[in-house]
Amino acid sequence: MRIKSVFSHNFEKYGKVLTGYDVTDLLKKLDETTKKPENATIYEPGDAGLEALPVAKEFSTNAYGGMPVQVGYCNGFNTKLNCLEYHRGSELNIPSNDIVLLLAPLQSVKNGKINTSCVEAFYVPAGTVVQIYETTLHYAPCNAVSGGEVSKDGFRVVIVLPKDTNTEKPAITEKNLEDKLLWAKNKWLIAHADSSEAKNGAFVGLQGINIDLASSK
Repeated sequence: MRIKSVFSHNFEKYGKVLTGYDVTDLLKKLDETTKKPENATIYEPGDAGLEALPVAKEFSTNAYGGMPVQVGYCNGFNTKLNCLEYHRGSELNIPSNDIVLLLAPLQSVKNGKINTSCVEAFYVPAGTVVQIYETTLHYAPCNAVSGGEVSKDGFRVVIVLPKDTNTEKPAITEKNLEDKLLWAKNKWLIAHADSSEAKNGAFVGLQGINIDLASSK
């Protein structure tokens, strides 16, 4: 699978790189205070230590125009696509080491289904503040790939989202097909049949090969 750069023209429809933020202390706190599994992925919507830093306020006032945000993290080891999700509002990803993001356009979803051939891979260097647009399907970060080899170091990534995103799913009465995709608060999820999320009841609409960077050419 060809891996492009978040600094390339190809990335422009999915998001943009934000400049002007000093994330040195943020990533230092991430590395020093958060766990990183060796063979799994963990996610925390909000982390008090990260949210106490001045840059967290800057994300709220500047990147989100004064809206309340949460600053959490996604750490671990991952090479597979498994699912795609989207939110109402952009997401910021800030990795402490190089990662790859697997992305697709929300516009390609038809009746809750999308083929994995629509997915593109993008390389994100450590320390880059990447905004993922509301209309971009995404999921867990993947280990970096260099020279065709997947990094064994795993990753730590700061995740910024509108406040309370990815917390407990609200009780709703389904009114349309999209309601079937709602997996958590402000989180719509499309799962591949091979994923653990599908086995736990997530909507299965991700068709084709479940992309695995460890086996992609």
